[in-house]
Amino acid sequence: MNYIKKLIPFALPYKKYAYLNIFFNVLYALFSTLSFIALIPVFKVIFSDQRVTSDKPDWKGWLGLKDYGEEYLNYFIVDSIEKYGDFKVLMMMVGVIISMFLLKNISNYLAMYFITFLRNGVLKDIRNKLYNKIVSLPLAFYSEKTKGDTISRVSADVNEVRNSFLAILEMIVREPLTILFSLITMLVLSLKLTLFVLIFIPISGLIISRIGKSLKKGSLKVQKEQGVFLSVLEETMGGLRIIKAFNVEKMFGRKFEDSNNRYYKHSNKLLNRQNLASPLSELLGIIVIGVLLVYGGYLVFVDKTMDASFFVGYITLAYNILTPAKAIAKASYKVKRGDGAANRILEFIETENTIVEIENPIEKDTFENEVLLNNVSFKYEDQYVLKDFNLKIPKGKSIALVGQSGSGKSTIANLVTRFYDVNKGSIFIDGENIKNLSKKSLRGLTGLVNQDSILFNDTIANNLKIGKEDATEEEIIEALKVANAWEFVKDLPQGINTNIGDSGGKISGGQKQRINIARAVLKNPPIMILDEATSALDTESERVVQDALENMMKNRTSIVIAHRLSTIQNADVIVVMQKGEIAEQGTHTELIAKNGVYNKLVEMQSFE
Repeated sequence: MNYIKKLIPFALPYKKYAYLNIFFNVLYALFSTLSFIALIPVFKVIFSDQRVTSDKPDWKGWLGLKDYGEEYLNYFIVDSIEKYGDFKVLMMMVGVIISMFLLKNISNYLAMYFITFLRNGVLKDIRNKLYNKIVSLPLAFYSEKTKGDTISRVSADVNEVRNSFLAILEMIVREPLTILFSLITMLVLSLKLTLFVLIFIPISGLIISRIGKSLKKGSLKVQKEQGVFLSVLEETMGGLRIIKAFNVEKMFGRKFEDSNNRYYKHSNKLLNRQNLASPLSELLGIIVIGVLLVYGGYLVFVDKTMDASFFVGYITLAYNILTPAKAIAKASYKVKRGDGAANRILEFIETENTIVEIENPIEKDTFENEVLLNNVSFKYEDQYVLKDFNLKIPKGKSIALVGQSGSGKSTIANLVTRFYDVNKGSIFIDGENIKNLSKKSLRGLTGLVNQDSILFNDTIANNLKIGKEDATEEEIIEALKVANAWEFVKDLPQGINTNIGDSGGKISGGQKQRINIARAVLKNPPIMILDEATSALDTESERVVQDALENMMKNRTSIVIAHRLSTIQNADVIVVMQKGEIAEQGTHTELIAKNGVYNKLVEMQSFE
């Protein structure tokens, strides 16, 4: 239940709805009790042979409230029947009862009406918080987490918390007040009978709480397993082409079924325990009702210390306690279930972001001199992939990084854009440590074209506007021309407003990469990073994309991570990397003349 304190800030913007909900819940509990009290006069009319004629009683203080109420009610009914007759008085009493039930249900509706805004508001804000956390956490975090688990937290876990959060509000306001008002009335009607009810409530609560202790653990298993099968589903959707090509549908089907079966078993255990709440509380309640009927019957028929109409009214009030008692039992089970989901959400929200800005970061929007990597060392896990690495990238120059896979080329791109932080050393832009720059301004200075063309299920125009949100149609077309993409975009059914499908699936690989380049062109950053931008393309597509890259890199500082020789021959400096260190560097001609590592890579055409 500790999570409730941490979720309260999400509810504060909607506190007026909480107050209105509490107000109408109080009215609900009051009218609920009054609606059953109103039955007593009806029973008085029905049991007409038990009426005793009396004069109007005198008020003798609060200690004589019960006797005064009984005498006044008897006087009122006898007097009314003498004036209007039995049937008319009965109709009046029924009208009062209907009015009480009407007010009770109106209050119930209004309480639920206002809680809807609080419940869905909290849900909305938690999801927004989770999404903002998703996009703010560093890439390193997602190398250890599955996408399905993250999606499960944003969807299923949030819904579970919403349900438990609502259950808490009902549990601490409406149902307890209904029980309290009923008990107060029952105490007035009969102290002896009420002692049985007061004994029943704590015993019932103890039994139900013992059963509910395992729900938190069970709920956590359910939520985690849901994350697992969502991950399998997400991987299946993303890799459907490979799954079909290798005929492994059954293998992935078994993987999903295994997870789904575990989810099935965990859910059954959890729900079966939760389903105990209602029948158990009802059974305990009816046992007490039975005892009350026996003892109350003794007071009416043998001891003759209690009026029959009051006894029937008392029993209806006692039974009125059962419904809120069952609701409290169900709510406590929901709270236990929500505990596991809430902890998973809060664990994610409270995850520390390792890529942090200084208190007052520098906002830099121009690039004047150079990018400098000074004694940079970096490791993803235990082994360093860069060791005391030094590199100067002057403004306007094109620097190519080549080497075998695992030599640390792409790591440099990740460090310059600060997707990861260096373990040792520093990276400077115009003499300013990039850790002192705001992440927004740092990434505003850089543009990125990856090997994998990351496009979104939207129009070409909206994909390009990621580079410049307020770009005009003319600017978009110009960027497409620079990227050699306009030649095919202009022939599409709706031109730049054509939707390209999930991950750009409606266009070819070469076309996707040219859209990718056009997006970087539209952003127009002073520093461009090309991470093996043509390695996934066929020869013909590569030639077109390479022309687009050369157009883009004119008079621009660029870091080119190369796989193929064709992309780096014209670079100002080629840096050959081996195991996180610089093996040699120079122009293409100089390195060929050295007949060293670079020359061997050229001969093998194995640029990683």
